[in-house]
Amino acid sequence: PALPFLRATEALLERTQLEKELMEARKKGGVVEKRDDGQAWRKLPIQERLTHSLIHGISEFVDTDTEEARAEIVDKLGLKPLNVIEGPLMEGMNVVGDLFGSGKMFLPQVIKSARVMKKAVAYLLPFMEEEKKQALIAKGLDPNMKQEDDSMYAGKVLMATVKGDVHDIGKNIVAVVLGCNNFKVYDIGVMCQCDDILAKAREYKVDVIGLSGLITPSLDEMIYVAKQAKKTGLNVPILIGGATTSKTHTAVKIAPQYFTAEHPVIHVLDASRSVGVVASLINKDGDYVQELVEEYADIREEYYAGLEERKYADMALAIKKRYQIDFEAKPPAKSAFTGVKVIDSYTVADVVKYIDWNPFFQTWELRGRYPNRGFPKIFDDENVGSEAKKVYDEAREMLDEIIKNNSMTLKGVVGIFPAARAENGEDVDVFEDRKRSKKAATFCMLRQQAEKDDEPYMSQADFIAPKEHKDFMGMFAVSCFGTEALVAQYKKENDPHREIQAQALADRIVEAFAEVVHKEMRTELWGYAKGEKLDESDLLKVKYDGIRPAPGYPSQPDHTEKFTMWELLGAKEKAGIELSETGSMMPASSVSALVFAHPDSQYFAVGQIGKDQVQAYADRKGMTLEEAEKWLGPNLNYDN
Repeated sequence: PALPFLRATEALLERTQLEKELMEARKKGGVVEKRDDGQAWRKLPIQERLTHSLIHGISEFVDTDTEEARAEIVDKLGLKPLNVIEGPLMEGMNVVGDLFGSGKMFLPQVIKSARVMKKAVAYLLPFMEEEKKQALIAKGLDPNMKQEDDSMYAGKVLMATVKGDVHDIGKNIVAVVLGCNNFKVYDIGVMCQCDDILAKAREYKVDVIGLSGLITPSLDEMIYVAKQAKKTGLNVPILIGGATTSKTHTAVKIAPQYFTAEHPVIHVLDASRSVGVVASLINKDGDYVQELVEEYADIREEYYAGLEERKYADMALAIKKRYQIDFEAKPPAKSAFTGVKVIDSYTVADVVKYIDWNPFFQTWELRGRYPNRGFPKIFDDENVGSEAKKVYDEAREMLDEIIKNNSMTLKGVVGIFPAARAENGEDVDVFEDRKRSKKAATFCMLRQQAEKDDEPYMSQADFIAPKEHKDFMGMFAVSCFGTEALVAQYKKENDPHREIQAQALADRIVEAFAEVVHKEMRTELWGYAKGEKLDESDLLKVKYDGIRPAPGYPSQPDHTEKFTMWELLGAKEKAGIELSETGSMMPASSVSALVFAHPDSQYFAVGQIGKDQVQAYADRKGMTLEEAEKWLGPNLNYDN
């Protein structure tokens, strides 16, 4: 049985109010009188102390308080160590869940709560193991036999990043949030094969499967998993999540392969939505599922109606109305350097000032409201400002530790090659040397086809001049190394907050490194912008000449182009950066890009394209139509 608690929610609200008063006072140059030394809560009954620690993420006293609760429940009342978890600890986490669900706690606070819970469970684990051992001995059984007792959980969820994809920070956040709400989470990792996902779902007898992915090929893999789940008779709901996923894609492409009233397929936007969705599924909420059936049917109807209404230029017309750069009036910039160069002289300290902090706050689901949306204005937001500042300060502390311990390192490789628009007008040839007599590789490009009035149909091939103009094209791949070891260390320490913080920082660090490398290419290696005088904020606003679009993203959504780049750069051999079978970069905190120097080059999205272009593209790449359609699935303007 649980011990009573009375003031947990009020304690959080009082703390929140005090923080707001302090923030407002600081803005006005004043102070707020301290109410106590911050330790008055230590005099509260044990349940209230545990709840307070869980709400505020205080792990300093967790062993002491957990032992006190254990002594009360086990030694005095004669109950089991498990009752400490099911009782006072879960009651405290229920308060956390309620506050998070009502918007009174934020994701970073919940992750810190999970850290306290993990440490408390870790303290109790030896007692629980000993109890099981004695129970087996009493029954005359082998005390070392493995037992899985999951009866205490609200439900069981299997989480997996699909085949070929290594990104898991979003999945990790969802897993922690679900764990905070008493769901048992089996996280089977990254690059998970379909057969393994389905086998583990059956082995663990899970109630829900969660699939995650970042790169576009993962969308096709999720469709395949849904098809195989149906084929093998699985009867478990599937959640879809990750940066590249969407409700529309889930409704149109994945749900029809598997969705039934018994096992729906549901897109989950972020961690804060996951708890309600999983709870509704496990509780067999028929009204919720019926609403999904109707909503997804409407989405499909709207999608297919849009395909019929939307007009597309045929490929011949799109080529005729291509984006035109006057290379006579604005000739290509000559490059001082050609070839490949390893970049390994930068440290994390060198790139910190180039960090774009906005995506960092998005990872933590901290979103300010206008006019306080961006960094550092988010600190002034009346709702999330205080927590955003706290998370930022903690991130800066971790950055200082990383720099001091050299626990993350940076390495990359850049290439600048003589280049020319191919004779077909749709690709870019790069050459071994300035004579341009021998091709080193060809990069295949894609062109917009969604019908326009007076605007051109753009392709990256348009940004490179024909051969007679002696143009160049650059590229780079950069990575942040050491993150996996740091995350493993924090996992061992039962510290999910620092696990996620390290991953989020690594992503920001490598993006800053990419910014620095691109700057070095413009101002030194290529040298077309030697006089560039832009500060860090100007760089983040892309005020420089030229662009650096990433292969596999809107301007060229085919991830297979990365394989050509990797071979040309020797990225694996020279910098230790690898590609999965679907083009996901390893380590996960990596950035790659093609680099175009011409001032008239610009970012754009290819969007959806017709079968005529897909067939021509497949022919140029030596693929079958089916292979090309698989890689370009989200961009097809037809149903294949």
